[in-house]
Amino acid sequence: MMTPRNIEVLFVAGFGPIVRDAAASRKFYSESLGIRFQEDASGYLHTSGLDGVKHFALWSLAQAAESCFGSDQWPDEIPAPQAWLEFDVGDIERATAELKAQGYKLLVASRTEPWGQTVTRLLGPEGLLVGITHTPGMRN
Repeated sequence: MMTPRNIEVLFVAGFGPIVRDAAASRKFYSESLGIRFQEDASGYLHTSGLDGVKHFALWSLAQAAESCFGSDQWPDEIPAPQAWLEFDVGDIERATAELKAQGYKLLVASRTEPWGQTVTRLLGPEGLLVGITHTPGMRN
């Protein structure tokens, strides 16, 4: 693979969904997941309080479907996500139960992947495939 001569990517400087329903997104990320945001006068919610990205990948829709549904085909009745985002949590079972109690439709709940990560996946309000995870290999 050829590396661009004048570009040296150092880290992911930021990531966030482009929201269409600000209230639903605020509820999900802030109230349901407990992420604390600062709010600018314009309503822009942001935080520098989360640790950085520990894994960046290009994940095919077929691979995401396999992870969620055990098939390489994404179901036609569920909107296909455009991106994925994972949050490692302190207690995966408790977080999964809380999201379920709040009425979110879980695509997969507390499943342990072959590499040891336990995942709960759902579509966020913006259509992102959101993972709530416990990833032992990323915990130091």
